Amino acid sequence: MPIKLVVFDIAGTTVRDEDYVAKAFRNAFTRNGYEVSLQDTYPYMGVKKIVAINALLAKIGGRAADAGTIHTDFAEEMMDFYLYDPSVMALPYAEEVFQQLKERNIRIALNTGFPRIIADAILNRLQWHQKGWVDDVIASDEVEHGRPQPLMIQELMKRAGITDAAEVAKVGDTEVDVNEGRNAGCGLVVSVTTGAYSSTQLAEYDPDFILPDLSTLTSLILACE
Repeated sequence: MPIKLVVFDIAGTTVRDEDYVAKAFRNAFTRNGYEVSLQDTYPYMGVKKIVAINALLAKIGGRAADAGTIHTDFAEEMMDFYLYDPSVMALPYAEEVFQQLKERNIRIALNTGFPRIIADAILNRLQWHQKGWVDDVIASDEVEHGRPQPLMIQELMKRAGITDAAEVAKVGDTEVDVNEGRNAGCGLVVSVTTGAYSSTQLAEYDPDFILPDLSTLTSLILACE
C-alpha cells in the first residue's frame, strides 16, 4: 500500500545529536545531586522526558519529588543548546529526503519525546517550517502518553485525514520509535543508526529496515507502492 505520511523523529534521526540530549539529561541529574552516566540515560532516549526522568529516578533510588526540577533544568539546557549552539544542524540527507517526498505529495511530520517548546526551537533554528519541508509536528507533552504508545502518530494521522496506519511510515533511531510504529500499526517502520542506538541494538526490536543514514529512505518508501 502506498505511503502517504512519513513520521520522523527529530534528534538523532533528522537532526544531528552527538549525545547532546544524553549529556543534558545527565547534567540535569548531576545539578540535583545525582550521579548518572551517559550509558544510564541511553535507554530513555526518545521517551517523553518527564516519564524518562521519573523512571531513571526510580531505578537509582532517587526522590520522585526531584523530577520537576530535573525536568526544568534539562529543558533549559536543551533550549539554550538548540537556540544558540553552532553544532545544531540537519543530519545528512534529511532535507534531500524531505524534498523528494514533498515532490511526490507524501506528507512529512515530526514527532518527539521533547516538549513542544523545544521542538519549536529546533524547527525555527533550522527554518524547516519556513522552507516548507514539514507539514505537521507533535510533541510528547501534547498527548496523554508519549512513546511507545501510538497516540502521537494517531493524532498526526487524524490531522492528515488518514485512517489506515498501513499508509504511514515511522522513522526513528531508538527502541521506542520502533515500538511506537508497531503499536500504531504503521505500514513501514525504519530505524537509522545516526542516533542513540547501534544496528545490533536496533535489530533486537525488529524494525522493517535498519539504515546507516537517510540516503536510501525515499526508495524504500516508494517501493511500498
